[in-house]
Formats: sequence, C-alpha cells, structure tokens
Amino acid sequence: MDFSKFGKDITRRNFIKLAGAGIAASTVSKVAMAALPEIVSTEQATTQAPLHPNTGRPYNPVVTLNGWSLPWRMNNGVKEFHLVAEPVLREIAPGMKAHLWGYNGQSPGPTIEVVEGDRVRIFVTNRLPEQTSIHWHGQPVPNGMDGVSGLTQPAIQPGKTFMYEFVAKRAGTFMYHPHADEMTQMAMGMMGTWITHPKNTKFMPVDRDFVFLLNSYDIDPGSYTPKINTMLDFNLWTFNSRAFPGIDPMVVRKNDRVRIRFGNLTMTNHPIHLHGHEFQVTGTDGGWVPPTARWPEVTTDVAVGQMRAIEFIADNPGDWAFHCHKSHHTMNPMGHQVPTLLGVKQSDLVGKISNLVPDYMAMGETGMAEMTEMKAMMDMPLPENTLPMMSGTGQYGAIDMGGMFTTVKVREGLARNDYKDPGPYNHPQGTVAREVVNDLPPVERPAMNDSEGGMEMSVRKPMGHMEH
Repeated sequence: MDFSKFGKDITRRNFIKLAGAGIAASTVSKVAMAALPEIVSTEQATTQAPLHPNTGRPYNPVVTLNGWSLPWRMNNGVKEFHLVAEPVLREIAPGMKAHLWGYNGQSPGPTIEVVEGDRVRIFVTNRLPEQTSIHWHGQPVPNGMDGVSGLTQPAIQPGKTFMYEFVAKRAGTFMYHPHADEMTQMAMGMMGTWITHPKNTKFMPVDRDFVFLLNSYDIDPGSYTPKINTMLDFNLWTFNSRAFPGIDPMVVRKNDRVRIRFGNLTMTNHPIHLHGHEFQVTGTDGGWVPPTARWPEVTTDVAVGQMRAIEFIADNPGDWAFHCHKSHHTMNPMGHQVPTLLGVKQSDLVGKISNLVPDYMAMGETGMAEMTEMKAMMDMPLPENTLPMMSGTGQYGAIDMGGMFTTVKVREGLARNDYKDPGPYNHPQGTVAREVVNDLPPVERPAMNDSEGGMEMSVRKPMGHMEH
C-alpha cells in the first residue's frame, strides 16, 4: 500500500514509553522492527473513507463507523499487517474522553480487510504494561494461531512482537480480541473487526457496506478510566466506543442496497432496531445465511460474541433512527443510579438542600427529558469529562437519546462514494407530524344502527366530559 496517500491524519508512530510500565524502545530490536511493516496509526474518532485496495486481489471495501481500515504491504504474495496493542485516548463523544487500551491509536482497533484465500501475516507488537495475545474470533485457523495464551501459544510479553500467519479460508464478518487477562483487556476496549471478502466480487454485492462493534464501559462521572470489574451495571453503551451524539450517521443514496454488520463484545445482548425500512439478516460470524432461511425484520437481537449482517433497500428518504431497543442503552452516564421521582413535588426541598449542596438541581419530577432542556437552556453543570444523559439535537429540538443511537440518512442524488453528512432531511410539504390547532380535517360519521339490540357505550370527549 502507498501509506503516504492514506490520509493526513495517519502517521508513523514512534515507540511509546509507558509510565510505570518499564517498557522502553530498547526492548525491541531496531533491526527487527525495521523489517516489519510500517506502523500505521490514527487518533481520529470520525468515520474514515473506505480503503480501496491498490495491491493484492480486488474487493469492495467496508466503511467502519467512527473508525478506519488498516493498510498492509504485499510481501512475496503474503498480505502483511502490523497491529500494535497499546494504551489509547478515545473520545467517546465531544466533551468526554476515556483512557482505554486498543490497537494502533484507537479503540476499537482498525478493521482488517482481506480476501477469501489470501495468505495473511499479522505482526503484533505489545506496548501494554502486561502480556497479551490475539484471538481471531470465528475464523478457521491452525490451532497454534488461535491466540489463547498458555493453551495455544506463549503470551506476548510487554515490548515483544509475535507473528500470526494463516490463510483466510472463509468469507464473512469476524472479530479480533485478546485471550489474555481478557476481563481487563476487553473491558479496556481491546477489540477490532476482521472482514474476509468473497473472492468473487459479484457475490452478494451491495452499494454501501458499514461495520462496527457494540461495546460498553463503566466510567464514573469525572473520571477517565473504565472500572474493569463491572459485570452488568455499565453506564456507557457505545457503537465502536462512541456514544450519541458522537456517533456518525450512516449516509446512503436512495435505492442503494445497504449492508450493516455489527458484532457484540459487551456483557449482554442487544436488539438492534432500524426505523423506516425492513431488512433481512444475511450473515452471522458463522457465515452467510442462505436466501431460503431469511425473513423480514425491523429488529434483530445479537448475543454476546456474535456478529450480524443485515441488508435492506434504502427506498424511503429521511433521517431514520438506528439504535439498540433496550431503553437504558440509549442514554449516557447521568441516567444511572438516579431515583425515580415522577410526580414528586420538590419545590419545597430545593431551597433547603441548596443551602447544603450549592449545585443541587431538582430533576425527574415530570420525567428525565427535562435534563436535555436544562442542559440546552442553562448549560447545566456536569462533573469534568462527563456526558449528559441525553444531549443530541435535531432540526426540531432536543433528541432525547444517547448511547447506542445513530441515524441512517437516505438521500437522492448522492455520488457513489459520498459519505459526507448531508445535514437535516428536507421533508416534503405536509409530511411532518404537527400540532393540531384549528385545522382538523372534516369527519364523516357513519349512521348508527342499533335495531338488532341495544349497546350501551361511554364516550369520552377530549375535554374529559362523559356522555352515555
């Protein structure tokens, strides 16, 4: 690959010294490092353009939501990549960053794209303060390449570089992650996506192909580092380690055939729901689903450790919500450990509590949407490095969502490779839900026929009066 053309935000990274870890550049042979593929890294948290191949066999590239694909070099017919396991600083959304572990400057790490039948060689350099390994989740590989430290290989010690080599035998959507101190390393964000494209570029073609991982973190308000021992009570639910409104939209042309692939490396299942369209599940991490086994859906559940690929025709223009349907997974940290105070009048308490807690703010009396309004009107104070529960805005006001939420923006007239955010949808006249004032359409009331027996009904008029 021509690394110089990959983008201004992609740079060669110098070897990092980890504070307190005792890992120095001298632990890796400079001669050995010089012989490895160049280390390519990015600190960008936005969606990067698809990486079209200019060496190796052709394929139709994917777009990683709020991520990127890792370049490679060809070496005597072998496709070589270089992954670096290291601490990273990831922006979860504007206003909040997290100290995570990842690969090549980001968490999740870059997507790796290869073609069915490619011989692949991956060099993995460990810049973490502890040992690691990489498991190629879902891929058929020789046992010694499976990446379970202690069982199939020695662990990769800090400062060391290991080499994995195998043939990508089966096309599909896969993941990579450690099998060494997995609880810590995956809770810190060490994961990535692997795409093996079919060697037949005409097999199940789509116009736009998106991919991302579902992940979750428990980061206390005001802090930066996830709590790695949390089992279920997470407070940040993310797509590719981004929370709404920091998640980019997926932009498609009207009538495009669209594929969205997502893998789940959280601690629970996620029912992923798309508005405005029905789709079919066309792939799992076990392979492609035969056409005779597919059925129409608008929500599909993806369990822990699974991948799903869905496909649909984007024939309905608009800005369509795409999200997890577990309601607590579409909010940010402030939504947890807050008592339910619906209907509780707090006006008498505010003054008394404020004398003891100057920054106290009553909330939840009529619901939690008021938090979005307070943030917009008053610049509601928050702890340092903390996201409000719901802070997105649209053309009609606050979007009461956070966490695992984004949009699929369907537009006419986009160029084939145009993924730029087109802005809010311009609704045709008369197609937006509106307040009823004095312009109700006329009502035709059918004649009532009760000659075959009486029926007593109660009719409640809009103002609450009852008639019999």
